[in-house]
Amino acid sequence: MLIERGLRVMNVDTIGKAYDIAANYLRRTGSIPDTTATHDALLESIVRMFQRGETHPIRLANKAISIFESAKIAA
Repeated sequence: MLIERGLRVMNVDTIGKAYDIAANYLRRTGSIPDTTATHDALLESIVRMFQRGETHPIRLANKAISIFESAKIAA
């Protein structure tokens, strides 16, 4: 499904798949709570990368996981 936001079009399916992959991994490792609530920071990083041109869900998920874990270590 494509959603138009201003002049940008987002592929919700790709973003959703990437978020599911990353969130499931981070929940299993205990990095984020095991709830049904969306983790906003994780979703925002995936959306930003998608807007910059990355469209492969597994690459999006892997990069989001790396960003999330490096931010957690730095904090």
